[in-house]
Amino acid sequence: MITLNNNKINPFHNQLKQTLNKQKITVLQINLGRRCNLACTHCHVEASPKRTEELSPGICQQLIQLISRFPQIKTIDLTGGAPEMNYGFQPLVETARKMEKEVIVRSNLTIFFEEGFKNMPEYFAHNQLRVVASLPCYLEDNVDKQRGKGVYDASIRAIKKLNQLGYGNDPNLILDLVYNPSIPNNENFSLTPNQINLEKDYKTFLKDNFDIRFNQLFTITNLPIGRVKNYLKNKNLYVSYMQFLESHYNEQTLNHLMCRNQLSIDYLGNVYDCDFNQMENILATLPNGKPLTVETLLEIGNLDVITDIKTANYCYGCTAGSGSSCGGSLI
Repeated sequence: MITLNNNKINPFHNQLKQTLNKQKITVLQINLGRRCNLACTHCHVEASPKRTEELSPGICQQLIQLISRFPQIKTIDLTGGAPEMNYGFQPLVETARKMEKEVIVRSNLTIFFEEGFKNMPEYFAHNQLRVVASLPCYLEDNVDKQRGKGVYDASIRAIKKLNQLGYGNDPNLILDLVYNPSIPNNENFSLTPNQINLEKDYKTFLKDNFDIRFNQLFTITNLPIGRVKNYLKNKNLYVSYMQFLESHYNEQTLNHLMCRNQLSIDYLGNVYDCDFNQMENILATLPNGKPLTVETLLEIGNLDVITDIKTANYCYGCTAGSGSSCGGSLI
Protein backbone atom coordinates (compact mmCIF):
# COMPACT_ATOMS: atom_id res chain seq x y z
CA MET A 1 0.00 0.00 0.00
CA ILE A 2 1.39 3.41 -0.99
CA THR A 3 1.06 6.32 1.42
CA LEU A 4 -0.07 9.51 -0.32
CA ASN A 5 0.09 13.03 1.01
CA ASN A 6 -0.91 16.57 0.09
CA ASN A 7 -3.12 15.66 -2.88
CA LYS A 8 -0.09 14.53 -4.87
CA ILE A 9 0.11 11.59 -7.25
CA ASN A 10 3.35 9.75 -7.83
CA PRO A 11 3.81 9.82 -11.63
CA PHE A 12 3.15 6.39 -13.11
CA HIS A 13 6.50 6.25 -14.88
CA ASN A 14 8.21 6.55 -11.47
CA GLN A 15 6.49 3.32 -10.39
CA LEU A 16 8.09 1.35 -13.19
CA LYS A 17 11.38 -0.30 -12.34
CA GLN A 18 12.18 -0.51 -16.05
CA THR A 19 10.82 0.86 -19.30
CA LEU A 20 7.56 -0.67 -20.49
CA ASN A 21 8.43 -2.23 -23.84
CA LYS A 22 6.30 -3.51 -26.68
CA GLN A 23 6.10 -7.21 -27.39
CA LYS A 24 5.33 -8.67 -30.81
CA ILE A 25 2.16 -7.06 -32.18
CA THR A 26 -0.70 -9.53 -32.58
CA VAL A 27 -3.76 -7.30 -32.05
CA LEU A 28 -5.05 -4.29 -33.97
CA GLN A 29 -7.74 -2.37 -32.13
CA ILE A 30 -9.42 0.04 -34.54
CA ASN A 31 -11.68 2.87 -33.42
CA LEU A 32 -13.93 3.44 -36.43
CA GLY A 33 -15.40 6.70 -35.18
CA ARG A 34 -17.39 8.53 -32.53
CA ARG A 35 -20.88 7.97 -33.96
CA CYS A 36 -23.14 6.05 -31.57
CA ASN A 37 -26.84 5.69 -30.85
CA LEU A 38 -26.11 6.01 -27.10
CA ALA A 39 -24.30 8.54 -24.89
CA CYS A 40 -23.27 6.47 -21.85
CA THR A 41 -22.04 8.24 -18.72
CA HIS A 42 -18.93 6.04 -18.45
CA CYS A 43 -17.88 6.36 -22.13
CA HIS A 44 -14.23 7.38 -22.29
CA VAL A 45 -14.63 7.94 -26.06
CA GLU A 46 -17.39 10.51 -25.39
CA ALA A 47 -19.39 9.03 -28.27
CA SER A 48 -23.00 10.05 -28.94
CA PRO A 49 -25.63 10.39 -31.70
CA LYS A 50 -24.39 13.97 -32.22
CA ARG A 51 -20.83 12.96 -33.13
CA THR A 52 -19.98 12.69 -36.81
CA GLU A 53 -16.27 11.71 -36.84
CA GLU A 54 -15.66 8.41 -38.61
CA LEU A 55 -13.21 6.46 -40.75
CA SER A 56 -12.55 7.75 -44.27
CA PRO A 57 -12.42 5.54 -47.39
CA GLY A 58 -8.69 6.27 -47.78
CA ILE A 59 -7.77 5.19 -44.24
CA CYS A 60 -10.06 2.17 -44.61
CA GLN A 61 -8.06 1.03 -47.65
CA GLN A 62 -4.80 1.46 -45.75
CA LEU A 63 -6.18 -0.68 -42.91
CA ILE A 64 -7.28 -3.35 -45.39
CA GLN A 65 -3.69 -3.44 -46.71
CA LEU A 66 -2.33 -3.66 -43.17
CA ILE A 67 -4.62 -6.54 -42.23
CA SER A 68 -3.84 -8.38 -45.47
CA ARG A 69 -0.09 -7.92 -45.36
CA PHE A 70 0.86 -9.05 -41.85
CA PRO A 71 0.20 -12.69 -40.85
CA GLN A 72 1.35 -11.91 -37.29
CA ILE A 73 -1.94 -10.06 -36.69
CA LYS A 74 -4.22 -12.59 -35.03
CA THR A 75 -7.08 -10.36 -33.85
CA ILE A 76 -8.90 -7.33 -35.26
CA ASP A 77 -10.77 -5.55 -32.47
CA LEU A 78 -13.38 -3.11 -33.80
CA THR A 79 -14.68 -0.40 -31.53
CA GLY A 80 -16.17 3.09 -31.60
CA GLY A 81 -18.69 4.70 -30.86
CA ALA A 82 -20.89 1.99 -32.13
CA PRO A 83 -18.52 0.37 -34.65
CA GLU A 84 -21.45 -0.90 -36.74
CA MET A 85 -22.57 2.69 -37.41
CA ASN A 86 -19.24 3.97 -38.70
CA TYR A 87 -17.77 3.73 -42.21
CA GLY A 88 -15.55 0.74 -42.89
CA PHE A 89 -17.09 -1.74 -40.47
CA GLN A 90 -18.16 -4.37 -42.98
CA PRO A 91 -15.15 -4.06 -45.35
CA LEU A 92 -12.76 -4.52 -42.43
CA VAL A 93 -14.77 -7.45 -41.04
CA GLU A 94 -14.81 -9.22 -44.37
CA THR A 95 -11.12 -8.61 -45.09
CA ALA A 96 -10.11 -9.91 -41.67
CA ARG A 97 -12.32 -12.99 -41.87
CA LYS A 98 -11.03 -13.75 -45.37
CA MET A 99 -7.53 -13.69 -43.86
CA GLU A 100 -8.80 -16.07 -41.10
CA LYS A 101 -8.23 -13.58 -38.30
CA GLU A 102 -10.39 -13.36 -35.19
CA VAL A 103 -12.68 -10.34 -35.30
CA ILE A 104 -14.06 -8.77 -32.14
CA VAL A 105 -16.95 -6.33 -32.39
CA ARG A 106 -17.54 -4.23 -29.28
CA SER A 107 -21.29 -3.83 -29.60
CA ASN A 108 -23.70 -1.92 -27.38
CA LEU A 109 -26.41 -4.45 -28.44
CA THR A 110 -29.10 -1.75 -28.72
CA ILE A 111 -27.87 -1.01 -32.23
CA PHE A 112 -29.82 -4.11 -33.36
CA PHE A 113 -33.04 -2.13 -33.00
CA GLU A 114 -31.97 0.94 -34.96
CA GLU A 115 -33.17 1.38 -38.54
CA GLY A 116 -30.58 0.05 -40.97
CA PHE A 117 -28.90 -2.25 -38.47
CA LYS A 118 -31.56 -4.87 -37.73
CA ASN A 119 -29.65 -7.49 -39.73
CA MET A 120 -26.55 -7.16 -37.53
CA PRO A 121 -27.16 -10.29 -35.40
CA GLU A 122 -27.32 -12.46 -38.55
CA TYR A 123 -24.30 -10.66 -39.99
CA PHE A 124 -22.34 -11.30 -36.80
CA ALA A 125 -23.22 -14.99 -36.83
CA HIS A 126 -22.54 -15.44 -40.56
CA ASN A 127 -19.03 -13.99 -40.13
CA GLN A 128 -18.46 -15.70 -36.76
CA LEU A 129 -17.66 -12.41 -35.04
CA ARG A 130 -16.77 -12.50 -31.38
CA VAL A 131 -19.21 -10.14 -29.68
CA VAL A 132 -18.03 -8.22 -26.63
CA ALA A 133 -21.03 -6.34 -25.27
CA SER A 134 -21.46 -3.83 -22.47
CA LEU A 135 -23.83 -4.89 -19.70
CA PRO A 136 -22.44 -3.00 -16.70
CA CYS A 137 -24.73 -4.81 -14.26
CA TYR A 138 -27.21 -7.67 -14.36
CA LEU A 139 -29.82 -5.41 -12.70
CA GLU A 140 -32.00 -3.09 -14.80
CA ASP A 141 -31.80 0.04 -12.66
CA ASN A 142 -28.02 0.15 -12.58
CA VAL A 143 -27.70 -0.35 -16.35
CA ASP A 144 -30.26 2.31 -17.25
CA LYS A 145 -28.62 4.85 -14.93
CA GLN A 146 -25.30 4.43 -16.77
CA ARG A 147 -26.48 3.92 -20.32
CA GLY A 148 -29.96 5.41 -20.65
CA LYS A 149 -33.57 4.46 -20.00
CA GLY A 150 -34.64 1.27 -21.77
CA VAL A 151 -31.10 0.12 -22.56
CA TYR A 152 -31.29 -2.87 -20.21
CA ASP A 153 -34.48 -4.18 -21.80
CA ALA A 154 -33.06 -3.73 -25.29
CA SER A 155 -29.82 -5.45 -24.28
CA ILE A 156 -31.70 -8.48 -22.90
CA ARG A 157 -33.74 -8.75 -26.11
CA ALA A 158 -30.53 -8.48 -28.16
CA ILE A 159 -28.82 -11.24 -26.17
CA LYS A 160 -31.86 -13.48 -26.66
CA LYS A 161 -31.60 -12.89 -30.40
CA LEU A 162 -27.90 -13.79 -30.37
CA ASN A 163 -28.66 -16.92 -28.33
CA GLN A 164 -31.24 -17.98 -30.94
CA LEU A 165 -28.49 -17.76 -33.57
CA GLY A 166 -26.15 -19.95 -31.50
CA TYR A 167 -24.17 -17.39 -29.52
CA GLY A 168 -23.26 -18.65 -26.06
CA ASN A 169 -23.63 -22.25 -27.22
CA ASP A 170 -21.83 -22.76 -30.55
CA PRO A 171 -18.04 -22.71 -29.86
CA ASN A 172 -17.57 -20.56 -32.98
CA LEU A 173 -20.04 -17.93 -31.79
CA ILE A 174 -18.61 -16.27 -28.68
CA LEU A 175 -20.57 -13.72 -26.67
CA ASP A 176 -18.77 -11.99 -23.81
CA LEU A 177 -20.26 -9.35 -21.52
CA VAL A 178 -18.51 -6.39 -19.90
CA TYR A 179 -19.04 -5.16 -16.35
CA ASN A 180 -17.87 -1.77 -15.22
CA PRO A 181 -18.74 -0.17 -11.88
CA SER A 182 -20.87 2.93 -11.49
CA ILE A 183 -18.92 6.17 -11.49
CA PRO A 184 -18.29 7.06 -7.84
CA ASN A 185 -20.09 10.09 -6.40
CA ASN A 186 -18.10 10.13 -3.14
CA GLU A 187 -14.75 8.91 -1.84
CA ASN A 188 -16.05 5.43 -1.05
CA PHE A 189 -14.09 4.00 -3.98
CA SER A 190 -13.77 0.30 -4.73
CA LEU A 191 -12.00 -1.92 -7.23
CA THR A 192 -13.93 -4.16 -9.60
CA PRO A 193 -15.23 -7.35 -7.93
CA ASN A 194 -13.58 -10.72 -8.45
CA GLN A 195 -14.23 -11.51 -12.10
CA ILE A 196 -14.80 -15.25 -11.69
CA ASN A 197 -17.29 -14.84 -8.85
CA LEU A 198 -19.16 -12.01 -10.55
CA GLU A 199 -19.40 -14.03 -13.76
CA LYS A 200 -21.15 -16.80 -11.80
CA ASP A 201 -23.62 -14.26 -10.40
CA TYR A 202 -24.31 -12.84 -13.88
CA LYS A 203 -24.83 -16.28 -15.40
CA THR A 204 -27.14 -17.45 -12.62
CA PHE A 205 -29.29 -14.31 -12.67
CA LEU A 206 -29.55 -14.04 -16.46
CA LYS A 207 -30.30 -17.76 -16.88
CA ASP A 208 -32.88 -17.86 -14.10
CA ASN A 209 -34.66 -14.66 -15.12
CA PHE A 210 -34.33 -14.59 -18.91
CA ASP A 211 -32.99 -18.02 -19.93
CA ILE A 212 -30.04 -16.39 -21.69
CA ARG A 213 -26.42 -17.51 -21.94
CA PHE A 214 -23.03 -15.96 -22.57
CA ASN A 215 -19.41 -17.12 -22.49
CA GLN A 216 -17.27 -14.89 -20.28
CA LEU A 217 -17.63 -11.76 -18.18
CA PHE A 218 -14.94 -9.07 -18.36
CA THR A 219 -14.57 -6.65 -15.44
CA ILE A 220 -13.16 -3.29 -16.50
CA THR A 221 -12.12 -0.40 -14.26
CA ASN A 222 -13.41 3.10 -15.06
CA LEU A 223 -10.30 4.98 -16.11
CA PRO A 224 -10.30 8.70 -15.29
CA ILE A 225 -10.46 9.95 -18.87
CA GLY A 226 -13.28 11.23 -21.10
CA ARG A 227 -16.66 11.59 -19.44
CA VAL A 228 -15.45 9.84 -16.28
CA LYS A 229 -12.66 12.39 -15.82
CA ASN A 230 -15.02 15.31 -16.40
CA TYR A 231 -17.51 13.90 -13.89
CA LEU A 232 -14.84 13.27 -11.23
CA LYS A 233 -13.43 16.77 -11.64
CA ASN A 234 -16.87 18.32 -11.34
CA LYS A 235 -17.35 16.39 -8.08
CA ASN A 236 -13.82 17.28 -6.84
CA LEU A 237 -13.03 13.55 -6.78
CA TYR A 238 -10.44 13.32 -9.55
CA VAL A 239 -7.28 13.52 -7.41
CA SER A 240 -8.62 11.26 -4.65
CA TYR A 241 -9.73 8.66 -7.23
CA MET A 242 -6.29 8.73 -8.84
CA GLN A 243 -4.72 8.30 -5.41
CA PHE A 244 -7.02 5.36 -4.73
CA LEU A 245 -5.91 3.66 -7.96
CA GLU A 246 -2.26 4.41 -7.21
CA SER A 247 -2.57 2.93 -3.72
CA HIS A 248 -3.66 -0.38 -5.29
CA TYR A 249 -0.89 -0.51 -7.91
CA ASN A 250 0.15 -4.11 -8.63
CA GLU A 251 3.33 -4.61 -10.64
CA GLN A 252 2.32 -8.24 -11.36
CA THR A 253 -0.13 -6.86 -13.93
CA LEU A 254 2.58 -5.31 -16.10
CA ASN A 255 3.41 -8.38 -18.19
CA HIS A 256 -0.26 -8.80 -19.11
CA LEU A 257 -1.19 -5.24 -20.10
CA MET A 258 -3.06 -5.00 -23.40
CA CYS A 259 -0.72 -2.24 -24.62
CA ARG A 260 2.16 -4.73 -24.73
CA ASN A 261 1.06 -6.59 -27.87
CA GLN A 262 -1.51 -4.32 -29.53
CA LEU A 263 -1.69 -1.20 -31.66
CA SER A 264 -4.63 1.16 -31.26
CA ILE A 265 -5.62 3.01 -34.45
CA ASP A 266 -8.02 5.92 -34.76
CA TYR A 267 -10.32 6.90 -37.63
CA LEU A 268 -7.63 9.31 -38.94
CA GLY A 269 -5.04 6.54 -39.23
CA ASN A 270 -2.95 7.61 -36.25
CA VAL A 271 -1.37 4.88 -34.10
CA TYR A 272 -1.33 4.70 -30.32
CA ASP A 273 -0.21 2.17 -27.71
CA CYS A 274 -3.74 1.73 -26.40
CA ASP A 275 -7.29 3.02 -26.72
CA PHE A 276 -6.88 5.20 -23.62
CA ASN A 277 -3.81 6.94 -25.02
CA GLN A 278 -5.83 7.47 -28.19
CA MET A 279 -8.52 9.33 -26.27
CA GLU A 280 -5.88 11.47 -24.56
CA ASN A 281 -4.07 12.07 -27.89
CA ILE A 282 -0.76 10.51 -26.75
CA LEU A 283 0.55 9.29 -30.09
CA ALA A 284 2.89 6.33 -30.44
CA THR A 285 6.22 7.31 -31.97
CA LEU A 286 9.20 5.80 -33.71
CA PRO A 287 12.53 5.81 -31.81
CA ASN A 288 13.38 9.10 -33.56
CA GLY A 289 10.24 10.72 -32.13
CA LYS A 290 8.23 10.75 -35.37
CA PRO A 291 4.50 10.11 -34.79
CA LEU A 292 3.37 6.75 -36.10
CA THR A 293 0.55 6.29 -38.64
CA VAL A 294 -0.90 3.39 -40.61
CA GLU A 295 0.73 4.85 -43.72
CA THR A 296 4.13 4.81 -42.00
CA LEU A 297 3.70 1.18 -40.96
CA LEU A 298 2.93 0.24 -44.57
CA GLU A 299 5.98 2.16 -45.82
CA ILE A 300 8.30 0.55 -43.26
CA GLY A 301 6.77 -2.90 -43.74
CA ASN A 302 7.07 -3.72 -40.07
CA LEU A 303 4.57 -3.61 -37.17
CA ASP A 304 7.17 -3.98 -34.43
CA VAL A 305 8.72 -0.52 -34.61
CA ILE A 306 7.73 0.89 -31.21
CA THR A 307 10.31 0.44 -28.46
CA ASP A 308 8.89 2.26 -25.43
CA ILE A 309 5.19 2.37 -24.53
CA LYS A 310 3.91 5.85 -23.68
CA THR A 311 2.44 5.90 -20.18
CA ALA A 312 0.39 8.38 -18.15
CA ASN A 313 -1.03 8.52 -14.65
CA TYR A 314 -4.33 6.92 -15.73
CA CYS A 315 -2.29 3.75 -16.33
CA TYR A 316 -2.87 3.17 -12.61
CA GLY A 317 -6.40 2.18 -13.67
CA CYS A 318 -5.08 -0.76 -15.70
CA THR A 319 -2.61 -1.84 -13.01
CA ALA A 320 -4.73 -1.54 -9.86
CA GLY A 321 -5.67 -4.73 -8.02
CA SER A 322 -6.20 -7.60 -10.45
CA GLY A 323 -5.65 -5.24 -13.36
CA SER A 324 -7.99 -4.17 -16.14
CA SER A 325 -7.98 -4.43 -19.90
CA CYS A 326 -10.36 -4.74 -22.81
CA GLY A 327 -10.28 -8.46 -22.00
CA GLY A 328 -11.11 -7.99 -18.32
CA SER A 329 -8.91 -8.64 -15.28
CA LEU A 330 -5.26 -9.43 -15.92
CA ILE A 331 -4.30 -11.72 -13.05
